[in-house]
Amino acid sequence: MTDSTANAPTLTVMTVNIHKGFTFFNRKFMLPELRDAVRKVGADVVFLQEVLGLHDEHGKRFSGWPEAPHYEFLADDIWPQFAYGRNVVYPKGEGHHGNAVMSKFPIVHDRNHDISIEGPEKRGLLHCVLRMPGQPIDVHVVCVHLGLAESHRRQQLEMLCDMVRNEVPENAPLIVAGDFNDWRRRADGILWKGAGLKEVFVNAYGEPARTFPSRFPLLCLDRIYVRNASVHLPVVLPRRPWAHLSDHAPLAAEIHL
Repeated sequence: MTDSTANAPTLTVMTVNIHKGFTFFNRKFMLPELRDAVRKVGADVVFLQEVLGLHDEHGKRFSGWPEAPHYEFLADDIWPQFAYGRNVVYPKGEGHHGNAVMSKFPIVHDRNHDISIEGPEKRGLLHCVLRMPGQPIDVHVVCVHLGLAESHRRQQLEMLCDMVRNEVPENAPLIVAGDFNDWRRRADGILWKGAGLKEVFVNAYGEPARTFPSRFPLLCLDRIYVRNASVHLPVVLPRRPWAHLSDHAPLAAEIHL
């Protein structure tokens, strides 16, 4: 790490698909334990996928179900700023889930982009603009959850590139993180060519991180990409306690702006 990088402003980020607060196969509701684990990481910015905004029926069935939307429950007093992008609305108005960003820095703008392709899968990109004290340029972050079909993912990656070109200044720091479902590892080339984004684990270690399933990770589904920033020692968070809390292993990194 160069002296200029060492002296650059930093923020820590983490990303995790929380599976609506349930363990693998929906066996147990784990949101309170998950909140404790997220707090211990101490990230400045947290990218969440599959976070519930509302589910009336679950609230009647499971003890410990919070009255507030899950992203507010997770944010609590640790992350005073948060934004939510609703992607999936359940039948009969029972509830909805989507992506969320929790931040210790002011979120001065947020916008959720619907990138759903034909069929039942609903997906989104949640774009937030963060204002860091003493920094002349705002930081842009995008929370991503892409589709299961490769043809859908390719279209959604192009939509992400278009969004970056249209909404993110070329000189602004940019962090894109989330569940890409990119088990064939096709995203890196598309995002580098279309948006100048580099994946932090590939850049640091030569390959993306294995994150799914969290108990015995085989597939590289979750990613962190950056532009106009560098990254110090990105890590996959330990199996204990995370393999007990979600089917995806979380990723964390220190970003130098």
